[in-house]
Amino acid sequence: MAASSLIFITGGVRSGKSSFAERKAVEIASNTGGKLIYLATGVPSDSEMKDRIEKHQRDRKVGTSYWKTIEQSVQIGKLVDDFNDQDIILLDCVTTLLNNELFSCKQTWDMSFLETVKENIITGITSIKNRAGTIIVVSNEVLNESLLGTEILFLYGRILGQIHQHLVNEADQAFLVEAGIPIVMKGMSR
Repeated sequence: MAASSLIFITGGVRSGKSSFAERKAVEIASNTGGKLIYLATGVPSDSEMKDRIEKHQRDRKVGTSYWKTIEQSVQIGKLVDDFNDQDIILLDCVTTLLNNELFSCKQTWDMSFLETVKENIITGITSIKNRAGTIIVVSNEVLNESLLGTEILFLYGRILGQIHQHLVNEADQAFLVEAGIPIVMKGMSR
């Protein structure tokens, strides 16, 4: 069995990161014969999110590749037994997953809760990586702006930044997508 790999892709809202991630997954699947799995964390909580989810679903249906889609808005680690080393998993996206985990229960945002959420997300992604052939993790780059404002915004940015740092450290490749152009941050482009 070949070693599993993690590819981290980040960028601003509507930067083209999901499209790039999908192309990267299809490229890996065609080179390895692997199965494409889209692990979607989005919840259609408003009309804009519903439209974005539908757009992503349409985009995956247009190509010649078959995608199995799994909708899992929280606790992604529970899915680990569903995957094998032939799977190329695209997790879209960490920022939505973090939102869902933080707001899915009525919990005070103390440091213990925040650390538990962070560790659950990291452990879930790592467990899937260790089971699958490749996991491509998409996230939003929201840390380029000042986090002044509410304490919730600051805490969210802090936890997201820690998750990003961990994932990039573990990643074989990392990309920043700007205006549809992927910029290699780590690893060699395949």
